[in-house]
Amino acid sequence: MAVVYTLLVLFLAVFVAGFILLVMGAMNFDFSNSEIPPGVNQPVKLRIIHIILISRAVVGKILENIGICSQVSFVRYMQGRKTLGVDPKLVIKDLWFEKVPVRIYQPKAPSASQRRGVMFFHGGGWVFGSLETHDKLCRSIARESESVVVSVRYRLAPEHKYPAAYEDCLNATIHFMKNAENYGVDPANVIVCGDSAGGNLAAAVSQTLAGRSDLPRLRAQILIYPVLQALDFNLPSYQQNRGVPLLFRERAAFYVLQYLNGDASNLEEVLEGSHIPIDIKLNYRKWVSPDNIPEKFKVRGYKPHVLLDCTTEVYETVKRFCEPNLCPLLAEDAIVHQLPESFILTCEYDVLRDDGLLYKKRLEDNGVRVTWYHLEDGFHGIINSFNSDWLSFSSGKRGLDNIV
Repeated sequence: MAVVYTLLVLFLAVFVAGFILLVMGAMNFDFSNSEIPPGVNQPVKLRIIHIILISRAVVGKILENIGICSQVSFVRYMQGRKTLGVDPKLVIKDLWFEKVPVRIYQPKAPSASQRRGVMFFHGGGWVFGSLETHDKLCRSIARESESVVVSVRYRLAPEHKYPAAYEDCLNATIHFMKNAENYGVDPANVIVCGDSAGGNLAAAVSQTLAGRSDLPRLRAQILIYPVLQALDFNLPSYQQNRGVPLLFRERAAFYVLQYLNGDASNLEEVLEGSHIPIDIKLNYRKWVSPDNIPEKFKVRGYKPHVLLDCTTEVYETVKRFCEPNLCPLLAEDAIVHQLPESFILTCEYDVLRDDGLLYKKRLEDNGVRVTWYHLEDGFHGIINSFNSDWLSFSSGKRGLDNIV
């Protein structure tokens, strides 16, 4: 009992300390070097959400420093405390597809024909996110589109480095496609879907399955503000939205390094663009270049970035950034032209906006039908806010309605 009491006191002390830091930051209204552009609707709500997220990180760091738990573990624990219970319109089960845990959402209403299936891969920078963080979203997709949704609990970084998450999502998808009829799903009507890092995984899985003759063709891919490349963190959207919550430019680079090798020691080189040799960057410039971004997206303070070379030592640590399974934007045309019909959602105030725009162009150039929906007042992570009680954003609901 004494141990429990001591831990409780420590936790309260840490929480109070974190709260004081947060209040100080919020009063300065320049908390954590963030900025909220005038085009964002309901900026106070976004500020509050950002402060809540930063508070978790602050408390987690203090707990880590005093030896209770790691910051990552604490944030994951706080994220996973959401339990929604039963749903009157859905049958929800936790299962295993091979060795991969999944949560399946099946509409209760009878269907005259086989349903579509949606493989869903959650976002969170490959480091955070879970079945719980995206439970509301998956329930809504299953209900509103009358689809069977399978949410995948893939392994997270930095404990499990690339390609662990990709392999889990691929294996779960193949298992589902081979057994779709057991869940009342048409094997020829299976979609891969994901947000942020999950969008990366959906794109990579879609590319891998594009040439498979032993499986039905994927019906579509739905990419919600996906991260698709790690060669250039100085594209217009990275410059314009570098400090816009909920994803800063520096954090985007940090997360992809965590996924790659669990080591962010080359963060500065990645941010300045000195992590990939110039000859390789020039080779991919036909696909990863500000020249391929429509001019209207460059008017908000974009400045062309000077190409920098890199050392052999740095390149050796990040050379897998050139693998399409990690950076799908770099796939060859022979793969891209085989991809299924695609839906891409982008947000104006998101560092990842241009990844989506560049991929949209690549798909269209290769004859793939693309539906593009752009949230002019959207920010990264907004779709998950579609039903967050008093912290909801109408843009998030509008985006979700278009996804459905």
